[in-house]
Amino acid sequence: MSLYDRIMNKQEKVAIIGLGYVGMPLAVAFAKKLSVIGLDLNKEKIDMYKCGVDPTNEVGDKAIEETSVEFTSDETQLKKAKFHVVAVPTPINLDKTPDLSPVEKASATVGRNLTKGSIVVYESTVYPGVTEDICVPILEKESGLTCGVDFTIGYSPERINPGDKVNTLEKIIKIVSGMNEETLEEIAKVYELIIEAGVYKASSIKVAEAAKVVENSQRDINIAFMNELAMVFDRMNIDTKDVIDAMNTKWNALNFHPGLVGGHCIGVDPYYFVYEAERLGYHSQIILSGRKINDGMGKFVADAIIKNLILANKVVKQSKVVILGVTFKENCPDIRNSKVIDIITALQDYSIEPVVVDPLANSEDAQKEYGIELKQLHEINDADCLVFAVAHNDFKNLTQEEISKMFGEFDANEKVIIDVKSIMNKREMVNKGYRYWRL
Repeated sequence: MSLYDRIMNKQEKVAIIGLGYVGMPLAVAFAKKLSVIGLDLNKEKIDMYKCGVDPTNEVGDKAIEETSVEFTSDETQLKKAKFHVVAVPTPINLDKTPDLSPVEKASATVGRNLTKGSIVVYESTVYPGVTEDICVPILEKESGLTCGVDFTIGYSPERINPGDKVNTLEKIIKIVSGMNEETLEEIAKVYELIIEAGVYKASSIKVAEAAKVVENSQRDINIAFMNELAMVFDRMNIDTKDVIDAMNTKWNALNFHPGLVGGHCIGVDPYYFVYEAERLGYHSQIILSGRKINDGMGKFVADAIIKNLILANKVVKQSKVVILGVTFKENCPDIRNSKVIDIITALQDYSIEPVVVDPLANSEDAQKEYGIELKQLHEINDADCLVFAVAHNDFKNLTQEEISKMFGEFDANEKVIIDVKSIMNKREMVNKGYRYWRL
């Protein structure tokens, strides 16, 4: 009987290592069909899951309450599983080089509890070669087992889009790969149980690893192009969104928009690809140029804020600037690698300490990660400038009256609105007399 058959009969369990924005939805999905162990070394997070609370807001509290996932922070529970999925984050260091420590530690954890006949699948984003050249030796060392003899490996890049309630885990085609044909088939069959869109069998583990970093690098470059256009159009006094709307009337136009590119994927993955390319003697030109542009957008927005404050006859140092949104993307509580922080830092260089509001972000995380004290929307008044940095629905749904109440008592043309995500009707804002600027 194959491992897949034993898993289906619940004679063997599936273990998900790392229960964040990727691992937790995966664990919940698998638990609808299989016996699942969900491991995360963060005991506080595990306690929240056991209490039916979803801090990621990816599947919701109700799904967590009803799931049969065995949530644990005890790594020895992994001994009960034969199919392991590693879904820990892979960030970058301050010098933009890959930080593989989370995936290395996860490999050691799995290795210490690995049993013969197991399959280990990695979902963490890495550059080509990491799974086989870095993770496998750790698994072998910690377990005393031999890869290809006692256990096998595979790679299936995560494609979760945090905050997206349409393109969910089940509806996105899953790339799968394995070290040999038999392992590939086993991995494919297990994932096919939960992926309605189906799976794509990559020809090798390295191809699957490369596909992940390339798909995000491609997106990063396209956004960088739009960001560069936005900076040039700003000098030309041309509205970028108006240009995009006109351009998109052609059938083959690519519907990309300028913006802040952060988070744990698009703002990180290109550096993984560049790192390995440079190690092999090739210096990236396009990818690094795109990264440089996107990493500089926070300062560009901050400069636009200062310019518009001056044009509104404000004393810059005394201006009350309110930043609406601090997460890395809309309708998502994740603040990791948020580029809104770059706006805040740049404003601080002008002696402005902005007030920050985000109804989705965790206040404790914001304080711990960035030293920011989050305020509530209803607390905002006497503002000189509102910066709509993230397109949360909470901000999109604000009425004209609610927006007006957040400003101080002065003429409309002295009220500055900076619309980074173009969520407002420009004509309406201008007709109301606001000093309005959008990226």
